[in-house]
Amino acid sequence: MTARVEARGWGWRHAGRDSWAVSDVDLVIEPGERVLLLGASGAGKSTLLRGIAGVLGDEEDGDQSGELLVDGVRPAHARGRAGLVLQDPDAQVILARVGDDVAFGCENLGVPRDEIWRRVPRALDDVGLEVPLDHPTTRLSGGQKQRLALAGVLAMQPGLLLLDEPTANLDPDGAQSVRDSVVAAAARTGATLVVVEHRVDLWIDHIDRVVVLGAEGGVIADGPPERVFAAHSTTLTDAGVWVPGVAPVVPRTAPTGAPTSLLTSDDLAVGRRSFGAKRAQAVATGIRFDALSGRALAVVGPNGAGKSTFAATIAGLIPPAAGHLTASAALAAGAAGPPHDWTSRQLLTRIGMLFQTPEHQLLTGTVRAELEVGSRALGTEPGRLAGEVDDLLHRLRLTDLADANPFTLSGGEKRRLTVAASLITRPRLLVLDEPTYGQDARTWRELAALLDEVRGGGTSLVIATHDRPLVDALADDVLTIGQAVPA
Repeated sequence: MTARVEARGWGWRHAGRDSWAVSDVDLVIEPGERVLLLGASGAGKSTLLRGIAGVLGDEEDGDQSGELLVDGVRPAHARGRAGLVLQDPDAQVILARVGDDVAFGCENLGVPRDEIWRRVPRALDDVGLEVPLDHPTTRLSGGQKQRLALAGVLAMQPGLLLLDEPTANLDPDGAQSVRDSVVAAAARTGATLVVVEHRVDLWIDHIDRVVVLGAEGGVIADGPPERVFAAHSTTLTDAGVWVPGVAPVVPRTAPTGAPTSLLTSDDLAVGRRSFGAKRAQAVATGIRFDALSGRALAVVGPNGAGKSTFAATIAGLIPPAAGHLTASAALAAGAAGPPHDWTSRQLLTRIGMLFQTPEHQLLTGTVRAELEVGSRALGTEPGRLAGEVDDLLHRLRLTDLADANPFTLSGGEKRRLTVAASLITRPRLLVLDEPTYGQDARTWRELAALLDEVRGGGTSLVIATHDRPLVDALADDVLTIGQAVPA
């Protein structure tokens, strides 16, 4: 049985926040509809999905206005009707083994055991996650975890599929495969489908309707996709929505001097050591690269190939599985040995790291404090620090959120915050893992322009990404890692 959604003047404000995350939403989604939910970063798309799924919490967690109903009842009373895939795949991994994790939702719904274990392998096959049922979830890549989360939802066979950036961490082939799985599942079951996704082109031919949330609240456009984009193209572009056929443009900044080598390797192998193992198991070998000042190196390759592991290795967070990293005197600046032997204080001004999952590097209770923590550890003069923080808040559209709890930000806002935190200590080498994740068209351009400016100032950028427009806009060199594996 498919589900119907109705919102009447609905809004939500997180506890401790003055502004509403989303407000004045009037919307009806009929059973079986396929809806693409769009809006600028921070417009409240994820909050609306969580509200429909009934997982926002109660009055201690925030304030609600208006009414939100699923099949005529409050979402909290319609549990099991909706399946939600969260923006952060790590937040949805519950159990240690892949098969158990997929089965978990079904078990909570009281599905008979025999039926559960008929559904689990089918769901994994539907999303293309080709690993054994006893495969450790800790050894999955970010893209593989996205597929795992989707498999868990599909196994529950909900009447309403709510997907928040379901392909954000996937390579292009993986994104198309997952989209096809979702579309096929919705067609097979008749489920209502609501997708939040910045990759509009990926979904445009597979949905019935586009709904656009306004940055100041309400719905600013609603209708068939061809009509919405034809009638509102300029308005949507100005609002930051990715409009099909409108390519981003980023002017390039000329470097200030000749490039110099900062970090090199001729035969590097990278891997992560499992709990209890004596040595790391290599996931990528034979890597040869040279990170140069004032240049951007894009690291590309399929999901699971080892891009994030490579990023963590050259950032000094884990040792190589084999081979050696050589830091130049310009980068080491007196620090001895390879980066993984440096202290955290030494790394702070030499190599900055942006993790694929923003939540993994949030440390404090406010956005402003998040930007101050690294520089305070270095003893930066308070007056200078305040100015630098204010500048980055302004550049990345975070000024109005300076006193907000970082964990209440949208996914795109968290990403911009962690980029700013990585920049503020002015490292010579900046390693970024999917830096444009969750960005609307406007914040994407602004973020890309800021990174280009940093590169033009002499910083070396190493960017692990599936974002082809970002590679085209910024990359001076491209390093391809790994062979195609299931994402």
